Amino acid sequence: MTWTAPQVKRDQGLGELGTLDERRMLEGWLRWHRETLLAKCAGLGPAELARTAVEPSNLTLLGLVRHMAEVERWWFRRSFAGEDLGEVFTGPADGDEGLAGVDPAHAERDFARFRAEVSACDAAAAGHGLDETFRSTRGVPLSLRWVYLLMIQEYARHNGHADFLRERTDGVTGD
Repeated sequence: MTWTAPQVKRDQGLGELGTLDERRMLEGWLRWHRETLLAKCAGLGPAELARTAVEPSNLTLLGLVRHMAEVERWWFRRSFAGEDLGEVFTGPADGDEGLAGVDPAHAERDFARFRAEVSACDAAAAGHGLDETFRSTRGVPLSLRWVYLLMIQEYARHNGHADFLRERTDGVTGD
């Protein structure tokens, strides 16, 4: 049997986030967007996930999953937590941050790496205050709050891309 991207069950609805404290709200929105990306992939096989569906772009659903693992690692673990890590797939130095080099034969592995990276990023942020800061590679002070907001916008932008890719792949729409 061929592997397919698993179905995603959301833990909460967006309305439930409306009255939470700031930290839980930011974590909830980030979780929602992470789950949305995976939901856009759910039920597709490796070849479909690796298919470029909007020519001439080389963007794929699998590439987006890989890219977001890379971006999560960069901001939460390497930048905020100061962990001395390499890239998950490829990194900022090569300019594609996981988008290129997609191989359908590695789809299951790439999804597992994404999930592992999300868990590691959550652990890197746990126990730290939103006002804690670090210096960016350009020497600019940034807070953990800023990282959460950046990640939410990064997912929101790429989930828009995922909407189009999924619809062009098999006609499925929705959040």
